Amino acid sequence: MKRVIIADDSETARMFVRKCMEIAGLSGVEFLEASNGVEALEILECWGGDLIVSDLYMPKMDGVELIRRIRAQDKFKKLPILVVTSARTPAKEAELIGLGANAVLGKPVSPSALAPVLKELV
Repeated sequence: MKRVIIADDSETARMFVRKCMEIAGLSGVEFLEASNGVEALEILECWGGDLIVSDLYMPKMDGVELIRRIRAQDKFKKLPILVVTSARTPAKEAELIGLGANAVLGKPVSPSALAPVLKELV
């Protein structure tokens, strides 16, 4: 079973992303939730993961630092990272891709926007 880690400081946003992923056709996965980057990294290191979906602005550790820490570990170099953020601009997207994110989507995310990205990443 594949594991998807959803990191967002909003419980509602995590639920919404999970529902959109299910509607987009992602099935047979275990969703693990984190309220910040520290928790997401702990979950990843303890349980592993097949996809990280992260907000950008979170307490304790934001999405940028989470990407940096994940990409700094050889065992996670190829782990797909999707950033879902309300701060999506062409410049921010280029920065995040440059740091190691595989894709960036704007909030609110939709199943139709997620479907092609999930096919590519999972």
